[in-house]
Amino acid sequence: MPDGTATAHLFRPKLLTILGEGYSGSTFQKDALAALTVAIVALPLSMAIAVASGVSPERGLYTSIIGGFLVSALGGSRYQIGGPAGAFIVLVAATTAKFGVNGLLVTVMISGLMLTLVGLSRLGSLIRHIPHAVTVGFTCGIAVTIFASEIRDLFGLRLAGPEPGPLLPKLAALGGAVSTVTPAAVAIGLGSAALIFWLRQVRRTWPGMLIAVALASAIGALLHLPAETIGSRFGDIPRGLSSPHAPAMSWALLLQVFPSALSFTLLGGVESLLSAKVADGMSGRKHRSNMELVAQGLANIVSALFGGISVTGTIARTATNIRAGARSPISGMLHALFVLLFMLIAAPLARFIPLSALAGVLLVVCWNMAEKAEFARLLRSWPTASVLVATFGLTLVKNLTYGIVTGCVIAGLLAIWHRRIPQEGD
Repeated sequence: MPDGTATAHLFRPKLLTILGEGYSGSTFQKDALAALTVAIVALPLSMAIAVASGVSPERGLYTSIIGGFLVSALGGSRYQIGGPAGAFIVLVAATTAKFGVNGLLVTVMISGLMLTLVGLSRLGSLIRHIPHAVTVGFTCGIAVTIFASEIRDLFGLRLAGPEPGPLLPKLAALGGAVSTVTPAAVAIGLGSAALIFWLRQVRRTWPGMLIAVALASAIGALLHLPAETIGSRFGDIPRGLSSPHAPAMSWALLLQVFPSALSFTLLGGVESLLSAKVADGMSGRKHRSNMELVAQGLANIVSALFGGISVTGTIARTATNIRAGARSPISGMLHALFVLLFMLIAAPLARFIPLSALAGVLLVVCWNMAEKAEFARLLRSWPTASVLVATFGLTLVKNLTYGIVTGCVIAGLLAIWHRRIPQEGD
């Protein structure tokens, strides 16, 4: 089987390559089954990520539908699944809090344009060379930050004012509200997380997240538990997509959101190509990095037009797609259509979903996202440890961009220093 190395540089969607090779009915059946499996995973996760990002849950579904379809249709990977990602929760929440939903949509569009330009400029290979310690550092930092942002819903806390964005003030505010813990929310949230972990041990093929959310919703509704739900906070979810329209823009707003758009672009490029690289390792194929970035950029632009949030390649859903037997990008396109079908049919039921259950889902996501064993391994060597700790710490206390840039600078200086040592000894 060819690994695609010879054509990895081409601006040609993998979908066209697949169709050119011939596409059979049996292949479609395998793609459809994999797509259904991924859609079942994506449904609760998309809503959970949206809520944690400070926007209404349907915006996460819009992102999975529009972004997921375009990433697969135009992308440079056979197996990539696009949609909202946990790694973006911190950035999206901060941007929404500062500029509102309209400012967020403008930010997503600008980052989409920049991703497209990065791909067209053939700079995709540069992003792939970000040091491993930097990737582990910011991934673990994001996981900790996401968990901190879910404490409020997980424990049903009631704050006197808005929840602070920075980590340390956030923890202080949450600590001050510990007396307002809602026992029902705690039971639902931790119970949902425990059920997902347990099902992964005993029934790995079962959709643990969907089962946990559905069961929590049923128990909460039947017992009238005093836990906040999607309906009580956001109202009903629309049954279908919104009409496309451009967000309101001005030169002043563009200048204000530009730094955030740079962060979105950097994280989007790294996350998408990292996910595609994981897919390569699982499948023996080779993705086209520049075509993948162009597809991610276009998907973000169109997602924002429909009211969706940032789109990126998602490692867990991509891996699920491969394990479920996907054979082509058509699986990713069908997954988006299945999510749309679920939205059309079951949208009224979403109002019963407890927010603490979605927090439980993200608790599992955080645990899986944090590369705990790799973090510990990298700490054993002082050069990688210095890069790791700097990236991790600045991601926590400052922001993602500071963490990545500082980590890359330290890694570069260490590489130069190590190269000079033999020369000085000559």
